[in-house]
Amino acid sequence: MIAFSAEPTATLGSTGGACMYAQVDRLRETGPAVPVLLPEGVAAWSVTRGDVVRRLLTHPGVSRDLKKTVPGYQPGSIPWLSPWVDVDSMATAEGKEHARLRKLITPAFSPRRVDALHGRLETLVTRLLDDLAALPGDEVVDLHGAYSYRVPTEMICDLFGVPEKQRPEVLRLFRAVGQTAVSEEESIAVNDALVAEMRSLIATKRHQPDEDLTSFLLAAHEEGEGVAEQPLTEHELISTLLLMIGGGSTTTINLIDHTVRELLSRPDQLRTVLADPARWDDAVEESMRVHCPVMHLPMRWATEDIDLGEGIVVRAGDAILICYGAHGRDPEVHEDPGTFDIDRADKNHLAFGLGAHFCPGSRLARLEARAALPALFARFPRLELAVPPEEVEPVPTFIGNGITSLPVYLRHDSRPGDRSRATREE
Repeated sequence: MIAFSAEPTATLGSTGGACMYAQVDRLRETGPAVPVLLPEGVAAWSVTRGDVVRRLLTHPGVSRDLKKTVPGYQPGSIPWLSPWVDVDSMATAEGKEHARLRKLITPAFSPRRVDALHGRLETLVTRLLDDLAALPGDEVVDLHGAYSYRVPTEMICDLFGVPEKQRPEVLRLFRAVGQTAVSEEESIAVNDALVAEMRSLIATKRHQPDEDLTSFLLAAHEEGEGVAEQPLTEHELISTLLLMIGGGSTTTINLIDHTVRELLSRPDQLRTVLADPARWDDAVEESMRVHCPVMHLPMRWATEDIDLGEGIVVRAGDAILICYGAHGRDPEVHEDPGTFDIDRADKNHLAFGLGAHFCPGSRLARLEARAALPALFARFPRLELAVPPEEVEPVPTFIGNGITSLPVYLRHDSRPGDRSRATREE
């Protein structure tokens, strides 16, 4: 177990959704940081005040590297936490190591390269919308499974060259790894299976390299290509694949789901964005503010004592669980923070982090949302929720901020084939 300097006063719930938001509000009112109990007896300081979140995300006395900060920690000893802290990627590295690993992957997500993916995205979105159009318009459809989930996952799998036959299992495991209300045995099984899938992907690309990011990373591992200081180790290669494939899809899935639900619940705001396409950016940013796609990302560690005021001192070696979604929902930062409002002047959020660990895939996530959302509402202008918005079921976790399904009626008039016939006639 990892030592902690304070006695937890609350247990962080894993119910997600509105219950998670309510607990974050209570913790914010309690103090600048609150000692909470996490699964498997792990204790951490929960940080939910916007100003404290910003301070600690860039504090020189806070590190993402558990193995160097807490030398007595044994990797694998806390199964649910293992995927987040036992990896060697830019997400857990600091200083020169972080710069070396980040230097490797960020060129693949440069503005020029990301913007060049727009055509590929449009093709993918059109194909998925065609699949939806083949479904009955007056029956309930899970838009999450049929669309929101498929846009970013198919895109990231294409970018990393994940073979079609391997994709269902890889994506199932990435969904499972973010769930915190599971047994130790389940966590261990998921972690082992994920590593095995990454090894299988590496073996495929070693035998048949292609123009994909896995092949690029493999070259960096075996030849040192693109990394002046030293090549990637095997563990760094696997860790980077886990980070980029998993992190490169989850954020956008949740972003699309939440934005669709909010706009369908607010017809006046939907009419505004449909009348002025430039307003889609407002909808996307406001969605990330009020429904941060990743609520908590385990974990940070204090490398020195940090006095937060109000009698709260985080001691060196203590775990810190920063709530990325807390800043956008803090009433000291935003007026009426729980309300989705595309006309809000200040939509500032920390959905992609802050400082050295700012998400390099943020531009791709925004591009995917901007491709998927307008196209969806253009194809299905009478789209409507099949359940009240508050009854949309959240994923049971405190890490991500997703939903299990998004029941809708497509309400389109055409039968399968009608659209293609109309196109031919034009």
